[in-house]
Formats: sequence, C-alpha cells, structure tokens
Amino acid sequence: MPFTEVADRIWVARYTWFDVNVTLVGGADGLLVVDTHASGLAAREVVEDVRRLGVGPVVGIVNTHEHFDHTFGNDEFRTSYGAVPIHAHETAAAGTVAAGERIRALYDADRDDPQREEVLATRIVPADHTFSSALTLDLGDRFVELVHPGRGHTGGDLVVRVPDADVLLAGDLVEESAARHAVPGFGGDCYPLEWPWTLDIVLGLTTSASVVVPGHGAPVDRDFVEEQRNAIGIVAENIRTLAAQGVPAEQALAATQWPYPTEELADAVRRGYEQLPRSGKRLPLA
Repeated sequence: MPFTEVADRIWVARYTWFDVNVTLVGGADGLLVVDTHASGLAAREVVEDVRRLGVGPVVGIVNTHEHFDHTFGNDEFRTSYGAVPIHAHETAAAGTVAAGERIRALYDADRDDPQREEVLATRIVPADHTFSSALTLDLGDRFVELVHPGRGHTGGDLVVRVPDADVLLAGDLVEESAARHAVPGFGGDCYPLEWPWTLDIVLGLTTSASVVVPGHGAPVDRDFVEEQRNAIGIVAENIRTLAAQGVPAEQALAATQWPYPTEELADAVRRGYEQLPRSGKRLPLA
C-alpha cells in the first residue's frame, strides 16, 4: 500500500513482506522515518515511495528495535539521503549487528527462500544516536518523543510519540497483523513477564482518541492495546503460577488455557521460566 496519512503529516505505508509498517513523521525541517524494512532492496522501494509522496527530504531515522525487518533498510536510506542520524534505544543499537548476522545465517542456510540474496547482500548499519530512557527530537515546528517504556518484544523497544497529533508508533510491542492472527511476537529475545508492565507505560502515553501504529498491520486504538496488554498479562501470570506450582517448563503449555495458540508460545514460556527469580519456582511436581 502507498503511504497513507493517518494524522496531520504522519504517513504510514504497509509492505507485504512481513506486513511491516514504515512511518513518516513530517515537520518543517523534513521527515523522520520510523523503521526501514527488511533489506536494502526492499528499502529502495520505500525510498521511491517517499520520493513519490513528495512531502520533503528525510532528515532522520528511528529504529523501534533491533530486528532486521525494522533495520535492514538503514544503509539504503543513508545512501539516498546522506549521513542522517539513526536513533534507537541503546540496547537495540548494541544488538543490531548480532541480531542481523543471526538472521543472515538463517537465510544463508535456506537456499529456497526468495528473499535470500537480498538479505545476504544487505549491509547492516546500526543506530549511531542512542538514549536510555527518553529523548525529544525537534523537527522544526513539532517535537517527537522517543520513549523506552520497558522490555517486552525485545530488551530495546522504543515507542515514538507525536503529541500534537495524538499518535503513538508502538513498534512490535503491539501486534495487529492478520498474517500472525494478531499474536504478539514472543521470540527468542522477548521478556514476557515484563511486557504487560511495559504496555501499561505505553497506555499511559495515549488517550482515548489516540491512533496507535503497530510494527505490523493496521493502525489501532487504545482499546485494542489495552485488550492485547491484558492477554499478554495472562501469559505472564500463567508462567508465574505454573512455575510456582512446580510445573516444569516443558509441560506448561499443556497444563492450562492460554490466550494465544500454544505453538506461538514456546519461547515465551522458556524465556519466562528463565527470567523468574529462584523464589518464583518450586521443584517440579513428582
């Protein structure tokens, strides 16, 4: 889909590969690009779409976290627009290269994947402007806030708040994509026990009228985020309860009801058990 304006000078484009969103935030000084797609080749299409939109030059980039589908277009944007600053949370920036190399190894091993060559050809460029808690960017006639609300999908998630437009770009802390049946991305680097608390902070940055743009899928409202927070909260509570009862991690998915398909939760359970303090676990039931 082409870039669509979802609020005053905020445009979102949704790309078929991963159903990923790239967002433009416009100001008097130019455009801030939030996330850059999954390869250099894919990012060239995004750059062409930005130029076709014709609303100004790119003056900065934000990566909402380190995963390749949000960062592998960084180099292409710099090739097209010069050495613009790339902003990310310090944890995400530190992990971008390693995360990208892990993905490249997977694509290298899968010779049948149609995107293999473009992923392998992509130069990984991590963010060079980092922060730990919050940062405000000045686009000339509007301010944009970058906030690290806590750990969830990864350890370095950030959200982008545009106060004057009441828009929040949530990255993969919020998942809407029908391709995943709106199941959050509980991957091998997630923090399932902290994710609900992180979304409490995200909710505190919104109003009842806010437009929330997820990393994948269609924009949503505050009610959607609250419902997803509650479902993720059930995942976290199930992990705590089962571990406290002495249920082994490998038996947890079959031991209770979950709000999401169990095949999507293996990493969530494993990571949750690993992240529990020793006092939160009992010896396995005989």
